[in-house]
Amino acid sequence: RAAYCGPEHQALDWRRGHRRSCGQHAAGDDSADAIPEHNEFLFPEYEILIEPEEPEFPADGTDDEQGAQDTSKDGKEQEELGAAGIAAFQSLDEETLEAMAKHETEEEKIFRMFKKQVAAEPEQIIRYCRGGEGPLWVSGENRPEEKDIPNCVCGAKRKFEFQIMPQLLNYLQVDSLGESIDWGTLVVYTCADSCGGGNEYLEEFIWKQDHSMGCT
Repeated sequence: RAAYCGPEHQALDWRRGHRRSCGQHAAGDDSADAIPEHNEFLFPEYEILIEPEEPEFPADGTDDEQGAQDTSKDGKEQEELGAAGIAAFQSLDEETLEAMAKHETEEEKIFRMFKKQVAAEPEQIIRYCRGGEGPLWVSGENRPEEKDIPNCVCGAKRKFEFQIMPQLLNYLQVDSLGESIDWGTLVVYTCADSCGGGNEYLEEFIWKQDHSMGCT
């Protein structure tokens, strides 16, 4: 009475308690028609809302009216803070300034840009952009080269279509499994020619990138 996406998950659920719950239902029991609880294994279900990503700034390069008012209001404060900041930097010696400049490594810069982009839509679980910009990488390490992406079974190249974000881990509540499941991002490459027909499922290629050890 329970549906599974494959025999591996069926076997796993059986070992996690389905064996016991099935044995508790007698043939004449009123509860025999009820589907057993699978809280220990089955992931919660959600509806995915699809929306275009809004640009960080308006297309014409101008701020909205409220933003302009805020800028005018706080202009004096920003000037004072800027002057104070310049004075503070001027008081530092050259060695200290050089150390500060090198403090943020390239890896940290990439991760900072990743967090900045994600902060605009913190609940985003999938970024879809077939044929457009490449994926939003969480690290400079372990990025695939063109030779690392195998061609489709039809012979055509595969191209980036969408990526799965780490926020999905929170929604799936993977900690309840008692097993380690983690990723920085999962990048999916699909056939550039969209081969296949009907409702057939075709095997595509996924690249798993973990968080860099140097980023927190």
